[in-house]
Amino acid sequence: MNALYFYLFFLIFPYLALWFKSFPKAGRKSWEALIPGYNYAIASKIGGQPWWWVFFMLIPGLHLVMWMVFNVSYIRKYGFFSLGETIQGILFPFILMGKIASDESLQPNFTTDWENDEHLRRRAHGDHLVLFLSLPIFGHVIAYVMGFLQKQKKGRKTIIKEWGDSILFALVAASAIRTYVFEPFQIPTGSMEKTLLVGDFLFVNKLAYGPKVPVTPLSFPLVHNTIPWLDVKSYSQLETLEYTRLPGWRNVERFDVVVFNYPSGDTAVYDPRMPHGLMGHDYHGIVINEAIRLYQEQTTKKLSSFESKQRALIKKIQDTGLEEEALDSIYQLKYPELVEKYQNEMNNYWQDFIENYTTWTAKSRNEIAVNKRTFSGAEGRMIDHYGVIYRPVDKRENYIKRCVGIAGDSLQIINSQLYYRGENDNEFQEAPIFYNQNLKYRYSNLNLPRKEILREEFGLTMGYDVNPNNRTMDLSGWQLEKLKEKYPDANFEIVLYPKHEGPDFTNYEMVENLQHYPKSMHISTTITEFDKFWIPKKGATIELNDHNLAWYERVITAYEGHSLERKDGKVYINGVEQTTYTFQMNYYWMMGDNRYNSADSRTWGFVPEDHIVGRAAMVWFSKDNNHGTGVRWNRVFTNIE
Repeated sequence: MNALYFYLFFLIFPYLALWFKSFPKAGRKSWEALIPGYNYAIASKIGGQPWWWVFFMLIPGLHLVMWMVFNVSYIRKYGFFSLGETIQGILFPFILMGKIASDESLQPNFTTDWENDEHLRRRAHGDHLVLFLSLPIFGHVIAYVMGFLQKQKKGRKTIIKEWGDSILFALVAASAIRTYVFEPFQIPTGSMEKTLLVGDFLFVNKLAYGPKVPVTPLSFPLVHNTIPWLDVKSYSQLETLEYTRLPGWRNVERFDVVVFNYPSGDTAVYDPRMPHGLMGHDYHGIVINEAIRLYQEQTTKKLSSFESKQRALIKKIQDTGLEEEALDSIYQLKYPELVEKYQNEMNNYWQDFIENYTTWTAKSRNEIAVNKRTFSGAEGRMIDHYGVIYRPVDKRENYIKRCVGIAGDSLQIINSQLYYRGENDNEFQEAPIFYNQNLKYRYSNLNLPRKEILREEFGLTMGYDVNPNNRTMDLSGWQLEKLKEKYPDANFEIVLYPKHEGPDFTNYEMVENLQHYPKSMHISTTITEFDKFWIPKKGATIELNDHNLAWYERVITAYEGHSLERKDGKVYINGVEQTTYTFQMNYYWMMGDNRYNSADSRTWGFVPEDHIVGRAAMVWFSKDNNHGTGVRWNRVFTNIE
């Protein structure tokens, strides 16, 4: 339901509640009940609340809470305290409001007799209900502990009432601040190491780019999309809004560190039992990988024959004692005929998968959504989960990355170096490599020191592998220089993942092309190699062809809400044949500073402007739970590069 209906209801409610009849009982004028907005300020004063609380009525989501607060406070001034009456005041106050307006014997009492046991008994359950709605369980625990430690003083509110009032206002204020000013955010993964560390607690500045008005404003306060421990949605879609952003201080700028709603999280595999869940991960990537797994599972015998031949070849090469980096070249040179035969067999093997790709992805979606089973690479096993759920934009998982490309930019990645060209630039230029940005290097002629030395002297807590067949390290520029200085004989070579050379890909290469954006069989990209591509800009128009559709089809359908169909070589958008398309929003390209260990735009593509949450402003607390070092005092209250 659109929020407009809620505001229309709030406008007519004072007339339905007959405030123009009951206001005079409280010493106010009848006409004061007839002025929209002003009537709520007067009702708030009659209920014993500050008049300026009426401004919270303007905030979507909070408006419904404040409406309930005003109603409950109002009816209590006329003696309605019980649990049933409190529930009526919260959900359906019309009957009680009618009684107040028509029954002359009901007169307001602005002074509660806190020494009257009968008054206290009547209001006890109602106060408990308000406290429960304000802060379930915890509010009661706090109130009872305080009540046990402190005796009730004559003429003072009960502890339950005091805590109920205080917590309610605190939650309302905190919800408004969290929604429109700043929000705390914890770094959950190492994708931004070492710019941001796992265990860092941030403030996200929502005023920088302008705060988003929530799409689903009716939400449980101070949680994102799931109520902890209960594992239920924290929001309702009874009230919905269109994307609206209030004015900010500036636009998203190139190389800002940005918090945003996960763009591929419209559909999520839902399993709250897992520490990090499958929620928020790339559902579309999961569908592809599950389709490949199902195909391999149903053709196991054929695949095993090919793989056994490959293992035999690799075993022959390994018996020579060569390092792994030499395996591939020797493999090609020493056994060219066998290699070619194996590649031909593998090419034939994947032919059926490619020809029936939509059938296999349909089976995959059925396995995930209906059978509720998915293979987890992290767990190395099949997982029975809770199926899939849809999430509105503002309730998708929060991610944090560096914005390396803004709307209108063109980008390219060559040998892990990012290049960009602004909308008005003539040529590409190298993007800066930030102080703590990590790249992966293969090292040789180096015996690594103890972990303690790596941590204390070189700042290495993760991202290195001592396996003889995979001697790699994730290093920032300054760490690489320190290691070269300390170990001058050591060699470091950046690790690269070459893309397949097209346009004529083998079938196996076409399947591998699905792993990175744009997840097209006919476009090869890797985490270190991306051909030139353009980031959509609001108002810009493109031609619709196979290449552009591969890059922008998800933008047109998922983010801008159009249907798209290809038929007889033509493109139909919303059922109408089109040869061009004009973008409705700005988009961004996000990458983690831990470049080889980051699920980012290289995996799931562009980030729409309506997904932008705010700018990562400051680390206000940091704790290392993995290495026993406790609080990282040097990171507390530090700005983000």
